Order: sequence, then C-alpha cells, then structure tokens
Amino acid sequence: MPELAANFWDERYRNRQTGWDIGYASPALVDFTAGWPRKDGPVLIPGCGNAHEAAALLEQGFANITLLDISPFLTASIRDRFSGTGLQVVTGDFFEHTGSYALILEQTFFCALDPLLRPAYVAHMHQLLHPGGILAGLLFNRDFEGGPPFGGNEDEYRRLFAPYFELKKMELCTNSIPPRAGSELFFVAQKSAASHLP
Repeated sequence: MPELAANFWDERYRNRQTGWDIGYASPALVDFTAGWPRKDGPVLIPGCGNAHEAAALLEQGFANITLLDISPFLTASIRDRFSGTGLQVVTGDFFEHTGSYALILEQTFFCALDPLLRPAYVAHMHQLLHPGGILAGLLFNRDFEGGPPFGGNEDEYRRLFAPYFELKKMELCTNSIPPRAGSELFFVAQKSAASHLP
C-alpha cells in the first residue's frame, strides 16, 4: 500500500504535492484544544504533516507533544523548525508506534489510510490512549474518486468507533475552512474500558 510507504510521502513533500495542507492549524482543532484542561499531559499528532497544529498547541501552552510521521524528509524538516521547543518528533509507522497519551489529534491522517486499515487504526488508537483518554479531530463526510484521500460517512464511523470508544461528539463541523464547509465531521471519542472490546 503506497500510503504506508515512506518514499511515497517523501516524494509528496519534496515536490510540494500537499493539497491537503491548508497552511495553518485547523480552526476546529484550535478551538477544541484551547479548552483542554491538562496542557502538561502527553499529546500525539499522528501523520502530523507540516505540524501546523503543533505550532498552535505550543502557543496555547501545551508542553508534552509528540509528532509522528512516516516521511523522513518531513520529520527532518520539522525537527529543524521546532528545535529548542521540547517537542518530540518521531519518524515511523503509526501501527508500530508505542506510547501512552491523554489526547490524540486527528487531522487528515485517517483519510490518508486505505479504508481496509480503518479497524486497525481505531484499535491502535485505543491502545495508545490512557484510560479515559480522548481522540478528537476531523473526518470527511463525503466520498472521493480514488485516493488518498479516502472519504466516508457518519454511520460508517459510528460503527467503526463503537467497540472501542464512547463518542462524545460526532457532528457536522461548524468552523471548517471554506473549501471543506459542509463536508467535515468533528468528533470527540473517549477510550472505553477494555471489557467493552469485541
């Protein structure tokens, strides 16, 4: 699967073929994290891209942020940009990543993965979160030709998350960027107890 290959994403970043990158942090995520009460808790941003969300978190006072991406070209650039901030940058495959986080932010990572990997994505997110931890972010509420990105819909997502998470919110995003208005869902999912798993 090319979306899991480091060289696939290296080439995209080298050639600046990054149409998903809006150039700044998603307003929905900025608003959500502004109200996060534990800014010293561990946060993960998988498939972090150019790390606009990380820059916003640092401005908000977050102090324990890990960025994860499979592209060595990208992560080398991010390390240079965030040198001295204390931010951790990891090069690697999300599905092999280990750690324990209070908050994981989803922004255009889910939609970059082949839909066949979605059950494994949800299971691994559950594994990476503290008890009661939160996965929050944006999911496309539309279909695409080919991919990545790969689309989906609310019913599909609810079925996918249900065994592992309590969905606190799954609704049409009200502060999407204009090109994505009406086509994004904002969600907040809390890790369920292990006894609920299939």
